[in-house]
Amino acid sequence: MKKVVVAKEILKANDAIARENLSKLDAANIFCVNLLGSPGSGKTTLLEKMTPFLKGQVRAGVIEGDLATSEDADRIEKVGLPSIQINTGGGCHLEANMVANALDALDLSQFDLLFIENVGNLVCTAGHQLGERLRMVVLSSAEGDDKVVKYPPMFQKTNSVLINKADLLPYTEFSIERVHEEARRLNPDVEILQASARTGEGIEEVAEFILAKRQEWLEAR
Repeated sequence: MKKVVVAKEILKANDAIARENLSKLDAANIFCVNLLGSPGSGKTTLLEKMTPFLKGQVRAGVIEGDLATSEDADRIEKVGLPSIQINTGGGCHLEANMVANALDALDLSQFDLLFIENVGNLVCTAGHQLGERLRMVVLSSAEGDDKVVKYPPMFQKTNSVLINKADLLPYTEFSIERVHEEARRLNPDVEILQASARTGEGIEEVAEFILAKRQEWLEAR
């Protein structure tokens, strides 16, 4: 009996569309960041707090992914970033075709930097390319320091990890050293940052990191 591996075919089709998204973004000179992490890790707050450090340097926008509601997109609009909402209707991750539809609905000439805030999830978001140049996993101190070993594909496939909610570190048993060690064991080139989106600690450095990655990309083209 012939074995059909459907998952691989689905991912192959997704990756083909992701490459098309990447080509479209490259043609528009847009650097795209896929922001991943658990629900409540602080992805939306991070975007809100980074906005003052991005304005005047780049024209940024956000594609928001959630199962339902436009609450996060509404929050992003309030701080002055254009946004578009994708509701998956129960799907646990964004797929490249969803992002393709969002790109078609945006005037790409208005952006230099585009964030995709993915659905809160450390499992199925890991396997789906969307057309990004940079992946950043937001890992909050409140989640525990065991997430790297529990969800290795997420951390194997990311460029960077942001340890968020650093203001809570004194009240948790979260080991920064463990996260550094285990993340670099899975991915020696991963870059690890630390911040508190709530207090603003380290947020300027995160914004500078993203802008520097964009500049490296521009210079390498």
